[in-house]
Amino acid sequence: MDRRAFLSDATGVAAAAMGLPAYVRPLSPPGDAGAVGTTHLLELRAGLRSLIQLDDAYGGGDVRSLAVRHLRRVRRVINTGKYPDTIGRQLQLLSGEIAEHCGWLYYDADDQDNAKRYWGEALTTATMLRDSNLEILIFSSMSLQACHEGRPRDGLNLAQAAQERATRLGSPILQSIMASREARALSLMADEKGASRRLAAAMKLIDHTGRGRPSPDWAAFHGPAELDYSHGLLYTELGHHQAATSFLRAALAHQEANYGRNRALYRITLAKNLIDAGEVDEGAAHAVGSLEHLEEVESGRVLRRLNDVASTLRDSDAVSARQAAEELTEYADMRGAA
Repeated sequence: MDRRAFLSDATGVAAAAMGLPAYVRPLSPPGDAGAVGTTHLLELRAGLRSLIQLDDAYGGGDVRSLAVRHLRRVRRVINTGKYPDTIGRQLQLLSGEIAEHCGWLYYDADDQDNAKRYWGEALTTATMLRDSNLEILIFSSMSLQACHEGRPRDGLNLAQAAQERATRLGSPILQSIMASREARALSLMADEKGASRRLAAAMKLIDHTGRGRPSPDWAAFHGPAELDYSHGLLYTELGHHQAATSFLRAALAHQEANYGRNRALYRITLAKNLIDAGEVDEGAAHAVGSLEHLEEVESGRVLRRLNDVASTLRDSDAVSARQAAEELTEYADMRGAA
């Protein structure tokens, strides 16, 4: 591997000392005979962890270009480096995981075509390596996208494919995530009983934390807040908006502060259900209050939900609703212009 190319992957040795994130720090110098080793693999994987943390806090809008850059960096190491087969497999797996995360970031930014492209690349890697963990992650994300695009049957099939692999691995947390994905698709198909059964299964499985195979790092988001939100969405799709608000309040209360994008999404979804349940004044207040969560969040999905709430408020006769609609619209226009 060319030593200059290896070291030019970041801004210089001073970057680490300055506390820059892992995805922009320079890699350690190559080992004997220019070899790439475990140290470099760990540094590159730390870059992915940093990107995931940024996404959790701020959404996919501004993080996409950083993730694409990191993916190119890893692929450059794969194609120009010297390493044993064991390191090569781990580098390939990491490139698949970063490609999947690029897909997720584009999905969150509401750029669905690019999301599909990166997930396709990630799935090629997962298939080549026969890695079930990566396949589960990709199918899970693609299931959400299918539901987002109004293709719940595809969403269900993808979630079930992921569930089959998660069951084979013996991971209760992954099985719980996939059960909640199945429930989401079934609720969009108006199958109330089926959706309720799968959500009940998701709740039961999460109680088995600590049993079976440990869950991967990417599954850390799944917990009480996520399941409360899933319940809220179930009742939303079924038109039971008052029941949905109870679960959405709980989701917001349980969500950790470092998940800034999800807090914004939960509060806007709560606002919409309050309005649909006839609690227009409170819903308008929550909609305006959600703007404080959005100040540092760049998520096309969340902004689309905000526009939906503004549209609903504009149709209301309440003074508070019209005022809130004006404020939300002004904010959305400002963000769009930016």
